[in-house]
Amino acid sequence: MLEYWKWMNYARELWATYQAGPAALKVRRERNLSDLLRFAREHSRFYQQHYSELPADLESMAALQLLPPVSKRKLMTHFDDWVTDPAVTRRDVETFTADLARVGHPYLGGYAVWTSSGTTGEPGLFVHDKDALALYDALQAVRLGRAALSANLFPVGQTGRFAMVGATGGHFAGTASVERLRRINPMLARSTRVFSILQPMPVLVEQLNEFQPSRLATYPTALAVLAQEQESGRLQIRPNALWSGGEWLSPVVRGAIERVFHSRVQEAYAASEFMCIACDCGHGWLHVNADWVILEPVDADYRPVPPGEPSRSVLLTNLANRIQPFIRYDLGDSIIVKPEPCACGSFLPAIRVEGRRDDVLSLQTPDGGRVLLLPLALATVVEEGTHLHRFQIIQTGPDTLSVRLDIPPGDDAREVWCKVRHCLQAYLAEQGLSTAVVEHDSTSPRQDPVSGKFRQVIANIAR
Repeated sequence: MLEYWKWMNYARELWATYQAGPAALKVRRERNLSDLLRFAREHSRFYQQHYSELPADLESMAALQLLPPVSKRKLMTHFDDWVTDPAVTRRDVETFTADLARVGHPYLGGYAVWTSSGTTGEPGLFVHDKDALALYDALQAVRLGRAALSANLFPVGQTGRFAMVGATGGHFAGTASVERLRRINPMLARSTRVFSILQPMPVLVEQLNEFQPSRLATYPTALAVLAQEQESGRLQIRPNALWSGGEWLSPVVRGAIERVFHSRVQEAYAASEFMCIACDCGHGWLHVNADWVILEPVDADYRPVPPGEPSRSVLLTNLANRIQPFIRYDLGDSIIVKPEPCACGSFLPAIRVEGRRDDVLSLQTPDGGRVLLLPLALATVVEEGTHLHRFQIIQTGPDTLSVRLDIPPGDDAREVWCKVRHCLQAYLAEQGLSTAVVEHDSTSPRQDPVSGKFRQVIANIAR
């Protein structure tokens, strides 16, 4: 019940702040930032040291750029000093996340714990407090719209089923959030299900046909493959709302998906560090929830990048979460800020995000057929099966995958490679690709020579 009232209070405040206009949003953001910086300096040993040589009165937006940025690696290295609750330790969190039966369950009575590596290849352990969770839920309900998951947090007169197709087998933010909401809301538990992208596509199609979701959320690559299944007649669902996030969605692919499903794709920008950063307005832009999250587009030297130009990275400041303060955190994404007002009329800052651009692979089966492999599924298989987070999987032939590995110092290279090959071969066999070949490429993972971006799954073969 307490979670419900927290959510309701945040929902009312979000609505009132937006209705009051840009000035009210700016006041709220400044107050949130001042409260966060004061709290971090008082309760986080890491930030006490990190800001030790700075004046104590740097608590405004104007002074934000004077604060030194932080990286995932730095925060994870100083995890126990970074968190503001001494009962939370890295060792204890790692023990919690090792138990997959606890996905979506509270940690230490009220915290949510999510894991992620992202495209940087650096593993992360993220802890969010009850207030932050209530805010994320309210942001999704109030600003993401009816097509989003949290529009059904506390349904009144609404019907329908929600399906999330995502990576399972870990405490990932998306699936763990759905399982958390199912646990605290019995009505949602009956109408919501998570479906794994790791299973063979025919099995996933059969499950979705049986469930018949009215709302479907997944990654763009998975949504594109499901659209092909729908067009072929194998998938037969009629969702009235589609949600997409986590990867780059091209206009061409978006158009094909919307044509097949007769429903608009609604995008959202989310991360394990903040669950509802920006929401799709329907005019090709995402609007940042700038009263509760600050995004700073920067170049390689952390200097500001002007609107209209793509950034090298973006610094995120989470104004809600107190257990793990994210202040000028290098998120690693490239964004473009819209220089002029958006045609939708919203005064919230508008951005576009350069997300993952991994490829869907198409491998040949022993009988000459084809099996599509989703990039997030392949990456999850390696990450969860080997705890390796920096690698590239490249299709080099009709039924051949080549793998580049960045093996941590001190690890046995042969042993690591054997684990990677075993995980991939087992997964491929489950997909009907028992004769597929998994080879080791001795070169290190590298960035794309054209885009400069790191891609984890690449189809280096004529399609």
